[in-house]
Amino acid sequence: MKYVFIAFLISLQCATAHAGTATTDSLTFAQAETLLLARNREIQAAQRAVEGLRADGISAAQRPNPTLSLSVTSINPDHSNAGKYWDKPLDNIIRLDQTIEGGDKRDLRMKAAESAIHAGQEDAMDMIRQQRLALASSYYGLLLAQEKEDINRQSAALYGKSILASELRLKTGDISPTELSRLQVEALRAENDARQSLAEKEKAWQALAYLIGAERQNTPMRASGPWPEAVSTVDHEIESLLAQRPDVRAAQARVEMANARRAQARALLKRDVSVGVQYEHYPPDARNTVGVGVSFPLMANYQYQGEIQRAESDYGAALEAQEQVRAQALTEIRTTRSDLDAAADRLQRYRSDILAKAGKSAAAAEFAYSRGAISLLDLLDARRTLKAVQLEAASASYDYARALAAWTLFTNKL
Repeated sequence: MKYVFIAFLISLQCATAHAGTATTDSLTFAQAETLLLARNREIQAAQRAVEGLRADGISAAQRPNPTLSLSVTSINPDHSNAGKYWDKPLDNIIRLDQTIEGGDKRDLRMKAAESAIHAGQEDAMDMIRQQRLALASSYYGLLLAQEKEDINRQSAALYGKSILASELRLKTGDISPTELSRLQVEALRAENDARQSLAEKEKAWQALAYLIGAERQNTPMRASGPWPEAVSTVDHEIESLLAQRPDVRAAQARVEMANARRAQARALLKRDVSVGVQYEHYPPDARNTVGVGVSFPLMANYQYQGEIQRAESDYGAALEAQEQVRAQALTEIRTTRSDLDAAADRLQRYRSDILAKAGKSAAAAEFAYSRGAISLLDLLDARRTLKAVQLEAASASYDYARALAAWTLFTNKL
């Protein structure tokens, strides 16, 4: 995992380098991903968290510092002897103490810190997965909003042409004023739909801009890439998919960390011994002497029951959290595959059959109305049906694109 994360950091640096030259006015999905990896604030925060955990690892690996103490005793305030300080009858003591940890406490701290770093790295990878999924939703959401605007604009333009033609037909008596009024009402509704889709597009590109760190851009952003083509997907072993999920791996790392901290708590029962040596200078009789000392806690009143019970509780909570994450991941994987199959089937029906039939039906209605073969209500119904089918087909493309992105993130390692 360490080398995987290092490789990922290198890819982030490359993305940052390419992001400086990428334009945000018109983006392909690949360009948006490059900007996401380089500028996304949530990803950057996850990286900072890993750096902090690494700093904690440095602290955990340190041994206790020695303690140097200097003291002077046997001071008589009523007498002051002349002469050099070192020859005065003062008891000068220089002492050095070093604590020696028992119970492999340092190794256990290091193990817990390594597990914490591992969990933090997996959290960072999972954050990237989540942000890439959010990017797919926002990018294809913008593409959907653009397509809806185009459909509504085309509809409004068609009604505009129809009104011009109907005004001429009204003068010749081919249609009644009521029919022209109905067309004008439908034209106004189509224009309202076009304005609403413009507002939706504005919201969509603002959401995308935040993800890629371009929210200060004033000019509208446009998704220039196509919808993803329908592809055949391969079934994967559920356990293999779970094993490569970063949130599942992070939960496992936290179990290992809690287990190491549980061992740390038990190691508190192993006494830390403090060993000291000292040099003593006390003229005139005992000018220079040396000594050694050992100290250790007696644990007569407290045996760290609270710390041990807390560590046991945290370990149990970590195991339960791991099971919860696995259950959620399993449900998400199965739901995503189900959504992908349903979206692919729906998209296939629209692209291969429904769109073509709706287009032919609308074209036939336009021709028939121009010859006076059908009523205005039949024409309007055909137009509404075509517009609804076009919007539904665009929504089907969005649903498939998002489901495919989610499934790809599940089945491909980051």
